[in-house]
Amino acid sequence: MWWFVALCLLGLIGLALYDVIQRQHAILRNFPIVGHFRYWLEAIGPELRQYIVTDNDEERPFSRDQRRWVYASAKLQNNYFGFGTDNDLDLTPNYLIIKHSVFPLPEPHPGLPNYDPNYEIPCLKVVGGPRKRSRAFQPASVINISAMSYGSLSGAAVEAINRGVQIAGCLQNTGEGGVSQYHLKGGDLTWQIGTGYFGCRELDGSFSLPQLVDRVAQTPQIRMIEIKLSQGAKPGLGGILPAAKVTPEISAIRGVPLGQDVHSPNGHSAFRDVDSMLDFVEQIAEATGLPVGIKSAVGQDAFWRDLAAHMASGHRGVDFITIDGGEGGTGAAPLVFADHVALPFKVGFSRVHRIFAEQGLHERVTFIGSGKLGFPETALFAFALGCDMVNIAREAMLAVGCIQAQRCHTGHCPTGVATQNKWLVRGLDPTLKAARLANYVITLRKELLRLSCACGLEHPALITTDHFEILSEAFGAVPVSKLFGYETA
Repeated sequence: MWWFVALCLLGLIGLALYDVIQRQHAILRNFPIVGHFRYWLEAIGPELRQYIVTDNDEERPFSRDQRRWVYASAKLQNNYFGFGTDNDLDLTPNYLIIKHSVFPLPEPHPGLPNYDPNYEIPCLKVVGGPRKRSRAFQPASVINISAMSYGSLSGAAVEAINRGVQIAGCLQNTGEGGVSQYHLKGGDLTWQIGTGYFGCRELDGSFSLPQLVDRVAQTPQIRMIEIKLSQGAKPGLGGILPAAKVTPEISAIRGVPLGQDVHSPNGHSAFRDVDSMLDFVEQIAEATGLPVGIKSAVGQDAFWRDLAAHMASGHRGVDFITIDGGEGGTGAAPLVFADHVALPFKVGFSRVHRIFAEQGLHERVTFIGSGKLGFPETALFAFALGCDMVNIAREAMLAVGCIQAQRCHTGHCPTGVATQNKWLVRGLDPTLKAARLANYVITLRKELLRLSCACGLEHPALITTDHFEILSEAFGAVPVSKLFGYETA
């Protein structure tokens, strides 16, 4: 009997060593032996859930079906589903339907002369072109990575995303935490500037234009600058980085004192209204030549009407507008802000776009959407509402290993994505996860092209609200153009 016990122990030791050494799975590296139970339970999950757990569409913020699609796409596995839809199309309220064409266009495939294995979909607009910025450019991808700071994500996760966007040919938004060494692995960047002005601030926390210009000069990867007014998950809310988390590295990247609490106000000190905000935008654009835009969740309409009026009557304006839905994500937020502040994307974006369209400005501004848009149907719907590009965040986290443990606010993310714990971070291999991020982005673009072709159009930005209907509980359907006020006379 002793030899059997010894053999089992040797097997477990061997398995533990393999788990710690291998780089394919962060969970196994961080939790040797025990981590296998997750994969075993996941393998028999569909059978168990039929009887004792949740179904494929119940979990939030992302359902099991959605997560499975992201994981399979990132790993280049079979991302198809069998036996038809498990959604109740008759009784599910606000159910989105895409109206295909009887005469679809040929799908991109290796047999066609213009086949592109990366399924590149360039933006149809030149960002900064209408305002003649000297460094205006046409983004190569309509799918890009949304704002996630180093600090909220681990260095390994940020590096994996940056390497991945280089492979996929898209953009990575730095988040408001500044440009770190992990952002400089080859991928192009949108530099986000928040209320703390991290990376371009004076000692008193005020904005520093010379530091911003210097950073842009040293970092050719920066292609756009985004001024963050608010984000969907915690709009109108400031924040604090405790002194214990201000490491020498964070201190250098953000330009903040070592060993002191760092406050991010809930509003900007560099401007106080739309007029001064546009002066701020033009100051940065003139000094750098880069396109400059804003990111905001949508609350009161007055700001957007005022902004459109100023842009229609003057020579100042933002080059792009990123609208974040109230369903957007964050590492940590008060429950009431996450649940009840800011309009959801579909409602908020359609209102803002309509305001700019009424002023004839919608073609002069590049519109970017964010907030759970990292799936083919939701991204296509965003384009129909008027988006020129779509930014994705949590779906990108899933692609590099996140398992929706929802431990971001604790610093104990088990996969090393949203933590600074060195043991947990070591489980995330940036090279392997970079390939998975790229696979996910390319697959999403592929699906968008397939949907566009099914609707008889060559580009997802050509899709309109006429290509969608919303099913109601009473066996009815409402055209999206009517529901969101996009009808034309």
